[in-house]
Amino acid sequence: ITYFKMFNMKNITYTNLTRCLNSLKLYSTENVEKIVIPNRIHRGPTDILRALASTVKRDPTAAHYKYHDDPYLIPSSNMGKRSFAMAQEAGRKAAMFIRQEQASLFQHSVADPPVEAFKPFPIYDENSEVNEEILMGLIQNARVSDAVIVYNLLKEKSLLSEKCIQSMLELLCYYNEEEPLSEELIEERWFAQSARGQTKQRNTWKQHGLATQIFNSLENKSPAAYCAMITGMTKFYQMDRAWALYKETLEKNIPIDTQTYNNLLSVVNYLKESADLRWNLINELLTNMKNQGLMPDVLTVNSTLEAISTLGIYKLSQEYCLKALTEFKSLNLEPSLAGWCHVLNTFCKEKGPISSVLIDIMNHIDGQEFEIVDLKDTSFFVTAMGICHQHLSDLELARRVDGLLHTGENYNLIGDSYKESIYYRHYFLLLCNMEPLEVFMEYYDRLVPNIYTPEPSVMFEILKAIDLNASVELLPRIWSHLVMFDHINRANIVSYLLNIMVKYPSDALCDDGMSLTSKFSDIAWAIWENVEGQSEHRTQPIIWTGDLLGNILLLVLKSNEFEKASKVLEKLSSGVGTGIPTVEPLQMYLDLCISNKSPSKAIMCIQYCLDNAFSETVAMAKQLKEQMTLDENQLERLENIVGYETLK
Repeated sequence: ITYFKMFNMKNITYTNLTRCLNSLKLYSTENVEKIVIPNRIHRGPTDILRALASTVKRDPTAAHYKYHDDPYLIPSSNMGKRSFAMAQEAGRKAAMFIRQEQASLFQHSVADPPVEAFKPFPIYDENSEVNEEILMGLIQNARVSDAVIVYNLLKEKSLLSEKCIQSMLELLCYYNEEEPLSEELIEERWFAQSARGQTKQRNTWKQHGLATQIFNSLENKSPAAYCAMITGMTKFYQMDRAWALYKETLEKNIPIDTQTYNNLLSVVNYLKESADLRWNLINELLTNMKNQGLMPDVLTVNSTLEAISTLGIYKLSQEYCLKALTEFKSLNLEPSLAGWCHVLNTFCKEKGPISSVLIDIMNHIDGQEFEIVDLKDTSFFVTAMGICHQHLSDLELARRVDGLLHTGENYNLIGDSYKESIYYRHYFLLLCNMEPLEVFMEYYDRLVPNIYTPEPSVMFEILKAIDLNASVELLPRIWSHLVMFDHINRANIVSYLLNIMVKYPSDALCDDGMSLTSKFSDIAWAIWENVEGQSEHRTQPIIWTGDLLGNILLLVLKSNEFEKASKVLEKLSSGVGTGIPTVEPLQMYLDLCISNKSPSKAIMCIQYCLDNAFSETVAMAKQLKEQMTLDENQLERLENIVGYETLK
């Protein structure tokens, strides 16, 4: 109606009316698409930060944000990185200690809603008023020591429900009655993982601890109680008692859950010795799961593959591994990264035949993003890169593994500082041995030192590559890195570095205008000062040899550093070390003595040559007599060395 008011209805014609009706169709809502409001997507408190972080990639040339942005405070060596990070962590722990010990000073709360993590923990003793709700809160937050105190208080008053007792039992079994490392101590967890990974697996279960007391005190032991005990005992390698409890559940027809079976499968190699007995036990456990109506999960797959990898018989373990993968695939189950790691351990033995199973695995998982499912997922990448390097020597496959590691958030699965270092060690050695030196140095410049600090073995391989390619212009930079990484106390590295500098001509100029000869001389003298200044209490000090001293002497002589050369020759003459140098640096030193008109030092050089039976001694003595004017004392000394008749 409003639309028609725009027109004079008395004078409207048929044509105009048709035009108006056609225009009305444009305003009709019958053909407009309906707006569909999507379902709400749950967002976490840090999702916005994660979205912002995903727009910025890691800058490998920048140090980790945990280090102060100051070139004098950014560590380069592995020990320095650990020390700096742990020092920062120590400050955090000190703050947590003060907050806890002086709780009365931290009662203010400026956050709304209040942040529980900022509040001091309440202190519990025998006079505390506690209830079951407090105990459940402590169990939920994994505060083991406080939970034990509150549990004992409630036990005296008989105020514990079966549910609370079961939760307490599970807490004690999971942590073996020990206080876990706080989630806030990120750096300590990062560096402590490597130490735990290298310790020998042994029985650490508290045999007569509170968990055992609670379990024995239960009149009606539930399946959940058996599951908690068996799981805890297998986790801390109390195998005999765990197996006895499992047998007890079978005799009493007590059902146990899938997680308990998974833990038993993962320790089959501790329960049985021979391969046949282990395989029979694996089948027995899986059959019992089926009889109880339990469906396997991803951890079942991983545990089964882990057990198979320990069988010891190469062909048999391969056959059983493929059979297990086929069976689980029929159930629409496949391993996580931990399971694939166990497959690699099964097929790629150190002394076994070459296997390309890693190629098949990469074809299957390449490009995927993973989340941690199994604690051993963090072992996949370091194992895969080790196989690329040591088992297959396949650089292209190593690049695929590295690409998978840097896909999405997969780098979170690198594990810890130790695994990260081993991963890049394998990758760098493979690149160094198979890529042109120029290409390798591009990787080196991008990753060193902020992402990875090469170990001495890697730096030695880099020196070998430089020697092979005669790229001596790289040596000053490599030397500066050796200093930063604290590798200059390695005798094999220092000796090889000196050999390379002596081996090749060094007439070229560096980018800063200095000649390589001058830089090599500085490096040689830095080595001299480092060895001379090393502590007597070093466990593996660098010991002077004639070859080392001869190379240093030659390098400083090339820069006409006469005073430095004289100190080196005095060290040689004192009889320190073993072996003798070549005659070349001694001849150069004699020439420089003549140029600098220093006959006394020249005679000392000739005396050293005679003492070590150099055939050139007489010729050097004649050269000195002919090219320098000697006084009577000097001439007499020279004659006493080589003989009067010889000098005629």
